[in-house]
Amino acid sequence: MKTIDKTKPVLVTGATGYVAGWIVKKLLDQGITVHAAVRQPDNEKKIAHLKKMAKEAKTAIKFFKADLLTKGAYTEAMQGCELVYHTASPFVIDVKDPQKDLIEPAEKGTQNVLESANKVTTVKRVVVTSSCAAIYTDCTDCAKAPNGVLTEEIWNTTASLDYRPYSYSKTLAEKKAWEIAESQNRWDLVTINPCLVMGPPPNPHATTSESFNILRQLGDGTMKLGVPKLGMGVVDVRDVAEAHLRAGYIPEAKGRYITAGHNTDFLEMGLVLQPKFGKQFPIPNNPIPKWLLMIVGPFANKLFTHDVIRNNVNVAWKADNSKIKKELGMSFLPLQKTMEDGFQVLVDEGILKAK
Repeated sequence: MKTIDKTKPVLVTGATGYVAGWIVKKLLDQGITVHAAVRQPDNEKKIAHLKKMAKEAKTAIKFFKADLLTKGAYTEAMQGCELVYHTASPFVIDVKDPQKDLIEPAEKGTQNVLESANKVTTVKRVVVTSSCAAIYTDCTDCAKAPNGVLTEEIWNTTASLDYRPYSYSKTLAEKKAWEIAESQNRWDLVTINPCLVMGPPPNPHATTSESFNILRQLGDGTMKLGVPKLGMGVVDVRDVAEAHLRAGYIPEAKGRYITAGHNTDFLEMGLVLQPKFGKQFPIPNNPIPKWLLMIVGPFANKLFTHDVIRNNVNVAWKADNSKIKKELGMSFLPLQKTMEDGFQVLVDEGILKAK
C-alpha cells in the first residue's frame, strides 16, 4: 500500500497518446507537475495540445525525449517521481511485421521503463496501461470463462504471433511487468486493463489510434450496407484516464483492473449514433448476416479472417467490472455520449463530411 505525494512530479510515458493525453490533463488540472516522455519533444504539432493544457491549468509540464527500445531512456524523466504511468505501446492491428511492430515495443518497452523504476529510488508505484487483450483474444474465450464472464484472474492463452498478434503483445508486456514487479519490493504495480477505448481525442490532429478507424468507417459509408454484430467491450477514454488517476493515488489500489463501461457490439455502437447523426451520415443500422460475412469479409478487410468472424460475430462479449467499481469507486459514461463525442470531433475536424 503506497501513499503518493501530490507535490511530486509524475512521469507519463507516451504522453502524446490517446489515453495518455487525458491522463496528462487530469494530472495538470489537479496542479500536479507532469514529466512527459515523448519520442519527438521538438515536434510542436504533437505536443502543442499538452502545452496548452499546462498553460490553462497553470501547472508545469516538462518534456523528455524517450524511445521504448532505447535502454535507460526513461531514467532521466523519472527522477524525483514517486508515481509512473506507463502508457506507451502501439495500438495498431494491421502491421507488416508483428514481432518488430508490436511485440518488441510492447514487451521490451515495458521492461525498459520498469528497469528504470528499479534504479530510481523515489518511485513508489507504477501504473501500466495493459488491456483486456491480455485477458482474452476472441469472444468465444468469454464463453469458456467461468460463468461466461471475463475477470481479472483470467489470462489470454489463445493469441499468438500469427493469430491476433496485438493481443499477444499486450499479454507478453503485462506478464513482463508482473515478473519485474515481483522481483523487488520497493515499488508496487497496478495495471489498468481497458477494452476498446472510444471517445474524443485530446489532440484531434493526431487521430492515429485504431478507435478512429472504427468511428470513421461507421460514418464514411464503408459500413452503410450493414455492420457485423461483433461482440466487444467499450469504455470512454475519459473514464480510462480517471481510472489511471485513481489507480495511482488510492493507496489500496492493487493488481489488475478490468476497465470496461459496456458489454456491446459493433451494431449497437452504430445505432447509438443514429439519433444525432443518422440524417447526415450513412451510419449503418442493420447487421450483416454471419454467413455473408464469411464469404465477403476476408475480401473487404483482411483482418476479417474466417477465424475472427467465426469466433466473434454474433458471440456476446461479457466482462465483470465490479472490482474497479468497488475498489476505485469508478462509474462509467453512457455509450451514447462516448460515441457521439468521438464522432463529433471527426466532424469538426472535417475528417467526416455530411452527405
